[in-house]
Amino acid sequence: MSSGLEPSAMRGVWSATPTPLCDDRSVDLAAVPALVEHHLRLGVRGLFLGGTCGEGPWLPPGELRRFVRAVVQAAAGRLRIAVQVTDNSAARIAENAAAAAADGADLAVIAPPYFLLNATPANLVALYTEAAARSPLPVGIYDRGKHGAVVVPNEVLAELYALDQVVLVKDSSSDPARREIALAARARRPGLVLLNGDEFQCVAYIQAGYDGLLLGGGIFNAVLAGWIIAAVQAGDLAEAQEVQERMTRLMYDVYGGPGIACWLTGLKELLVRLDVFGTNASFLNYPLTPECSQAIADAIQRERAVLLP
Repeated sequence: MSSGLEPSAMRGVWSATPTPLCDDRSVDLAAVPALVEHHLRLGVRGLFLGGTCGEGPWLPPGELRRFVRAVVQAAAGRLRIAVQVTDNSAARIAENAAAAAADGADLAVIAPPYFLLNATPANLVALYTEAAARSPLPVGIYDRGKHGAVVVPNEVLAELYALDQVVLVKDSSSDPARREIALAARARRPGLVLLNGDEFQCVAYIQAGYDGLLLGGGIFNAVLAGWIIAAVQAGDLAEAQEVQERMTRLMYDVYGGPGIACWLTGLKELLVRLDVFGTNASFLNYPLTPECSQAIADAIQRERAVLLP
């Protein structure tokens, strides 16, 4: 493992960053320097590009590569850079990982395939094992639990976490049983870094022993996320839970309430108002309701100190 990917360099708060887009939905390269500097102000350790929040499954591959290259250049070694390379076969995943490596990324992250026939446990193990072996980069596993089109069974997950090439886990399963699988794997492989991806349940995962948080809202809630980690590590669970409740309120303001009605558009609109993004354009076309717009304005006024530290 390279010195830049020692476990100590990967612990803490990561951002599964949204991708800045122009109105024609090409990547807004002019916004990338502001995106990087904003994350650094928030204390983020690494960026996950092309994930769910980053619209990786919808971005044309060439646009994702333009984005990765621009982020790597702007970060200049100050952030670890992970790229989602998920696909439907080991050969395609390997090609995506090779592209990410050529573009300067540090990690290749594999989630469950978008579309896979005959998804038996044996075939899933074979797919991930071959893809990890062929990746020129260290590998992260993105566990989406039951939320993806293809569900990776618990017993398969344990095999994946045992692979030598796997150095990081993004656990967005919200499943205590899968959390225990990850912790057991880390007990056997102390260098494996476990990051929770459920930003509404940060306290429980840090208390259980996870190394940090990899959050879709990290581009705006990273300061609060860092406070949660610090409070748990100091043994002040009451303080940690208070910060979690504050962070949840902020996320509901940005995402459109508990129903997440404005999700990605609300998130990008917040970033426009913080002068980080130029537009709130996305491939997913969530609405920006008047209620959501007002909630974002209220959140900026209330939480300016943590949004723009």
